[in-house]
Amino acid sequence: MARSSRRDRILRVAREAFGYDELRPGQLEAIEAVLDGRDTLAILSTGAGKSAIYQIAGLLIDGATIVVSPLIALQRDQVEALQEHAQHGSAGRTDGPAGEPARGLGAARLNSTIRRSEREEALAELAEDALEFLFLAPEQLSNQKLLDELAVARPSLLVVDEAHCISEWGHDFRPEYLRLGAAAEALGDPTILALTATAAPPVREEIVERLRLADPAVIVRGFDRPNVRLSVDRFYDERPLRRALVERVVAAPKPGIVYAATRKGAESIVEELMEAGVNAAAYHAGLRGARREEVQEALMQDELDCVVATTAFGMGVDKGNVRWVFHSAPADSVDSFFQELGRCGRDSEPAESVSSTARRTSGCGGSSPAQGRSARRSSTRSPSCSRSPAGRWSRPSCSTSPVSRSPS
Repeated sequence: MARSSRRDRILRVAREAFGYDELRPGQLEAIEAVLDGRDTLAILSTGAGKSAIYQIAGLLIDGATIVVSPLIALQRDQVEALQEHAQHGSAGRTDGPAGEPARGLGAARLNSTIRRSEREEALAELAEDALEFLFLAPEQLSNQKLLDELAVARPSLLVVDEAHCISEWGHDFRPEYLRLGAAAEALGDPTILALTATAAPPVREEIVERLRLADPAVIVRGFDRPNVRLSVDRFYDERPLRRALVERVVAAPKPGIVYAATRKGAESIVEELMEAGVNAAAYHAGLRGARREEVQEALMQDELDCVVATTAFGMGVDKGNVRWVFHSAPADSVDSFFQELGRCGRDSEPAESVSSTARRTSGCGGSSPAQGRSARRSSTRSPSCSRSPAGRWSRPSCSTSPVSRSPS
């Protein structure tokens, strides 16, 4: 098939099946690489539409698409989105490889929350070639019986979402990802598409090696978020830092996210915000799973003004109208910082990321503010940014280098 003809077909599927008027930088190249049967590593900024790559490619090739996703909530959101697309007229179907009708947007998920009857139904549909997308957690692929059932369906595409989780040196390392290379072989060596928003060159090499990608296409696109203004607030100690943080949250448009370095710090900030009249909730690994899901759902439904979270929160959260991300302490790495600020401004409207840092700390994120002298506070911003006479920024695009610290 001529390249121009194939591109036309890709764009037609994007428009008719998913309602995309155009594709973003990196999406088309990644889709074409997958259609050529090449293993592909796509590193695109948060909000750049990584899921559209496998959605479109999956409809244009024979066989089912297996999507490995580390978060149950993200699996649910993706399945619901595909089912919603399928309900809108032609959005559920497109031409098959030879012009014949292809499968629609049939999607299902397998995880610990699914009833046995639903699991059996999904596997039966997969075996009957009636299911296009199957979402599952990485630990599911350590189950040999399930692997055998999936292999019978001969999936054509294995998608590894949040692929940076495979790096032992990464900020989101998950041991179960280490088994995915062997799992791909057990599935019959389908084409592998690895997706992530953050992966420095050493992490990219580790992804390629551990997933056993063969001569992969590595697609990296710019990480500029021109609608997000970045700034740093510096303080002498934590007491004025915390006071300024609370004031900033109160004044800012809602909703937004505050990142704290510790669970105790997150709970403490929530208490202060609630006292100031902000409807806030904490999210961290010390909470029960049901409570964490409840908090995330409340944010998604605009029932919360603010979530105060540790690094346990954020991956896979796709909410367009989050207007800001404030860090009560510097992020533990540049990758973490980029992932976390990626939660805001996903609707391309102006957004803000502010990192606060104190020369004197007591608990990195503050379990109790330090006593001491008055603060020295400043903002770091690029020369291209300026304030209007009213004190507002004249343009939303501004950048500064994030401050790194050792993981706590």
